[in-house]
Amino acid sequence: MKLISYLHGGASHWGCLTADGNGVVDLGRRLGAFASVSALLAGGEAALAQARAAAEGAAADHALADVRFELPIAQPRRVFCIGVNYAHRNAEYKDGSDLPKYPSIFMRVAESFVGHGEALQQPLESTQLDYEGEIAIVIGRRARRVSGDEALACIGGLTCMNEGTIRDWVHHAKFNVTQGKNFNASGAIGPWIVTADEFPQGFGALRVQTRVNGEARQDDTTANLMFDFAYLVHYLSTFTTLEPGDIIATGTPTGAGIRFDPPKFLKPGDVVEVEVSGVGVLRNVVRAEESLP
Repeated sequence: MKLISYLHGGASHWGCLTADGNGVVDLGRRLGAFASVSALLAGGEAALAQARAAAEGAAADHALADVRFELPIAQPRRVFCIGVNYAHRNAEYKDGSDLPKYPSIFMRVAESFVGHGEALQQPLESTQLDYEGEIAIVIGRRARRVSGDEALACIGGLTCMNEGTIRDWVHHAKFNVTQGKNFNASGAIGPWIVTADEFPQGFGALRVQTRVNGEARQDDTTANLMFDFAYLVHYLSTFTTLEPGDIIATGTPTGAGIRFDPPKFLKPGDVVEVEVSGVGVLRNVVRAEESLP
């Protein structure tokens, strides 16, 4: 299933796409026990089975073109981001460092993301808005100190992410990147979550691509991850409890705008697309933040 959170008629709803991908079935109306996509995931396989049964053969409540996309997980509780996880990216730094023993991790707040089709915001304070196309894991069941063998069963689904970055603000501090990673509306998540059962071959050869105005900038597969999905869930669950709806951004390939000479930062009017095999395309246009009166 493709699970979606959306606005229609001035109210928030959640549901799934129809089989042809052109319509939305309002599952919130049909499954009153679950208030959101997160609540559905927390209900486990029994809840997902109810959702599939409710969606099967149901007519679309809305055309997909008539809804406004929200974050697939409305106000996610936590967004974990993994830095420099593709092996080629470690070499991209040209610092002679060995491959890391453990993943680098930082956090983002929900307000730093917008949904599919919404505008990415170039802030007043910087012209160095950059893109980072990623595959994002959505946790589907509570996980605490899970083994690598158990970890994949904790994945509820996958979505696309543009883990947008304000590059000059990343370098304001010596030991953290928090401020450059958390400007309002600097990144995007969506369009929807594809549930884990839609990946019967596993997650070891998924492709992520980023395009800016149609130009390919990033292209790699999860075969080149230094820390795969199972390890990331295992590692994070060792020091914190993962809950349904938590999101893990798994890292971006080479080719971010900062790595060009001269850098290719995003400008107002640019169109950024992040495509993940088996998921779909996340598309956003860049706009300049308006000054407050």
